[in-house]
Amino acid sequence: MSYGLLHRFFRAAVVLVLLAFPPAARAVLTIEIVGTGANQFPVAIVPFRAEPGLQQPVTPVVSADLARSGLFRMVDAGGLNPPPYEPQDVDYATWRARGADAVVIGTIAPLPGGRYDIRFRLMDVAKQAQLAGFAYTATGAQLRHTAHRIADAIYEKLTGDRGVFSTRITYIVKRGARYELQVADADGYGAQTVLASNEPIISPAWSPDGTQLAYVSFEQKKPVVYVQSLTTGGRRAVANFWGSNSAPAWSPDGRRLAVVLSKDGGSQIYLVNADGSGVTRLTQSSAIDTEPNFSPDGELLLFTSDRGGAPQIYGMTAAGGEVRRLTFDGTYNVSPRFSPDGKSFTFIQRNGSRFNVAVQDLATRQVQVLTDGSADESPSFAPNGRMILYATEVRGRGILSAVSSDGRVKQRLTADAGDVREPAWGPLPK
Repeated sequence: MSYGLLHRFFRAAVVLVLLAFPPAARAVLTIEIVGTGANQFPVAIVPFRAEPGLQQPVTPVVSADLARSGLFRMVDAGGLNPPPYEPQDVDYATWRARGADAVVIGTIAPLPGGRYDIRFRLMDVAKQAQLAGFAYTATGAQLRHTAHRIADAIYEKLTGDRGVFSTRITYIVKRGARYELQVADADGYGAQTVLASNEPIISPAWSPDGTQLAYVSFEQKKPVVYVQSLTTGGRRAVANFWGSNSAPAWSPDGRRLAVVLSKDGGSQIYLVNADGSGVTRLTQSSAIDTEPNFSPDGELLLFTSDRGGAPQIYGMTAAGGEVRRLTFDGTYNVSPRFSPDGKSFTFIQRNGSRFNVAVQDLATRQVQVLTDGSADESPSFAPNGRMILYATEVRGRGILSAVSSDGRVKQRLTADAGDVREPAWGPLPK
């Protein structure tokens, strides 16, 4: 269990509801961009042919995705008669005059059975050539997801990095005495409640394939680790031993979980199979060892420990063995999470009375503090490593925020009501 989390929770009568995903969204996280990249790429997105009248237009979602990244400046695409839909329609002189370096054009055509044929092209204004082009088939309900996929393709072509607009996030919302474990698209749309309880829910963690969540629930009047399917709603307890069971972290192959158990006295790190079998103890200390996290190759574990007198971040092989201290700047460093390339990790560092998101390079030990809030917690890398999602407080209310790994791009994600905590960014879709 994370340092400093338990004081926010209290006990109440159990009211537990398990939900397979309902068809309607419960809430939407509103995203506000509060910082952008130093050099934004100017791109224009022309509304696709036959898009007007669709229940879910595609191009506004694509534009919002790219703008939210902080790396793109959206150029006005209106006022052209007729607008371009095919490469031969593009007047490059017009787009140069508007300051666009790239133009996105496309078409949407209805198909039998309520499906749509969606095609787009990314055109380079300077070279007067096509950079990319893709075609998709989608139902009306899939139009928004298809828009995210188009934004991913554009982002990757123009930046060289994988796009993460079609990924999902999970987090905890507290409304009065009620706790809700929710999953939403990366843009905050379509939030769905996976679990609701009048007892605390903490520490959600995505399985590598994105089909399951591990989390800790207090519904049995103590912390128990569960794994729940996001397709069926079914779940199983994988760590329900005497004492505390907490801080689940998936191995990259999805076969095991690292968990923190106190069944043998003190909080120590164990490995357990994803079905709850095969419990193996990894750490052997008299200290609190907690918050494990696997490296992308599954060979290493990061964790938080106070074995040196104050919470710091340590590393060891995933099979156990020699433990190495990794953080030395400051007297309080917690909640480590590997970057997707395994070359660095994000964590929470205390600076005076402030708790901020930081990143440390594993090879050089160089630390960069990325945020300037007062109560940041639970950092989680996007699967392309370019953004870090975390929880913070604004005017006493918990919200989610995101910051780029270089600290330049910043976002705030606020819900319509309640405190939002403990986010985790899901994997790339398979």
